[in-house]
Amino acid sequence: MRHLTRWLTGRQQRTKQPLRPAQVRDRRFTVRRHGLDPFEIRAFLHEVADELAVAQAAAVAVREENVRIRRALHTWQGGQSGKHRYR
Repeated sequence: MRHLTRWLTGRQQRTKQPLRPAQVRDRRFTVRRHGLDPFEIRAFLHEVADELAVAQAAAVAVREENVRIRRALHTWQGGQSGKHRYR
């Protein structure tokens, strides 16, 4: 993944910022004499960017659900602690 990130972004080292779909869509490559079809490259990069956007949205949803579950568990544990009295 690190190699793909470097290749797509042109960066030597991956920073702490996540790769954004727009970075994939907007990435430009040097056109060579017998290079790849630029339209095919653009179409592929848009497809990758769309999948990246879906994956990032899913990760946000999972983090939000995790916070909700933790809060519910904390509330439930707080209610349980008053019910048990030790002698």
